[in-house]
Amino acid sequence: MTGRKKVEDPRRRWLVQALGLGVLAGALPESALGQSLFGSRPDRLANGRSIYRAVGDVTLNGKPADVTTQIKPGDTIRTGKGAELVFAVGAHAMIVREGSELSLDGIIDAAKGPLLGALRLITGKLLSVSRNTRMSISTPTATIGIRGTGWYAEADPQRTYFCTCYGTSDVSAVEDPSSRETVESEHHDRPLYVLSKPSGGKSILPAPFINHTDQELMLIEALVGRTPPFVFPNDAYSGPRRGY
Repeated sequence: MTGRKKVEDPRRRWLVQALGLGVLAGALPESALGQSLFGSRPDRLANGRSIYRAVGDVTLNGKPADVTTQIKPGDTIRTGKGAELVFAVGAHAMIVREGSELSLDGIIDAAKGPLLGALRLITGKLLSVSRNTRMSISTPTATIGIRGTGWYAEADPQRTYFCTCYGTSDVSAVEDPSSRETVESEHHDRPLYVLSKPSGGKSILPAPFINHTDQELMLIEALVGRTPPFVFPNDAYSGPRRGY
């Protein structure tokens, strides 16, 4: 890989630049953040709050969502063109990009609160983090077991892009369950495409590093009181370090 994909979305470009200047570390005064992309310095969400940022046409179970909306297992999220949702449920935090449909499955434990067990990304793009917990993800072309990790996915009827940003995941193709790969990643080591129809006899193929950054992982980890296992404040890396 010769270089990283540029962040063309101006909102995401602002995020990368702002975090590189130390927004997450609190290097800028609160007054300097008044007109920022997210409206406040990223911090752990207060008890009883699910949404950090909702921009554009964002709905929850068919109803408009804003920062006062509660998200829980059993809900379905949809984002329209140009929309974005940044939220947390329990120990999981996510960024849902525009044109996405995401369903959440799990339970609400009386002692532990909401516990997500499965996600269904019907279409669109999703960045997510969790830690020390297992869950499954399904898309039109892939089923993925997560063993506590950060990951990024893009889904459509023909192809799923999946990057294990850090941690371990078990990836299999819906149309060919015998096509399986276990990825152990420290830093975006092995992104994959999972195809609806095999290409060259393979349903799972190597993929480039695209469309997500360490800074965005820093943001959503902060929303649940954590930091990722690596930090590249200036987004200065070019992609996965290991060969395929």
